[in-house]
Amino acid sequence: QVQLQESGGGSVQAGGSLRLSCAVAGYRPYGDPCMGWFRQAPGKEREGVAAFGSDGRTSYADSVKGRFTISQAAAENILYLHINSAKPEDTAMYYCGADCQDYCGGDNCYREADFRYWGQGTQVTVSS
Repeated sequence: QVQLQESGGGSVQAGGSLRLSCAVAGYRPYGDPCMGWFRQAPGKEREGVAAFGSDGRTSYADSVKGRFTISQAAAENILYLHINSAKPEDTAMYYCGADCQDYCGGDNCYREADFRYWGQGTQVTVSS
């Protein structure tokens, strides 16, 4: 059984930092490292934030470029999202996903990824 568990969310002031973690159990990305993060704010559609594509490249939404960094600890099977210079508009529930159902590559993978597995989410609140 595949399980993804996010953690690290919380409240932070604008300009602050957080590190989100996604612990993955029951799944190893053999041959296709596609994993990533989406977020959803109240009253808004879910949007892609950052991803490792099937080609191993990273891609980011324009709104977070230069502030967010996606990384992973492969040995521990943990995906991270480092949030720096947080803004109030970053306030959302953040979800990690794994195992793209189709090939996902290039600069738009962060929003095109169709993950097979999802976590339950972790809340990030940024106050001004």
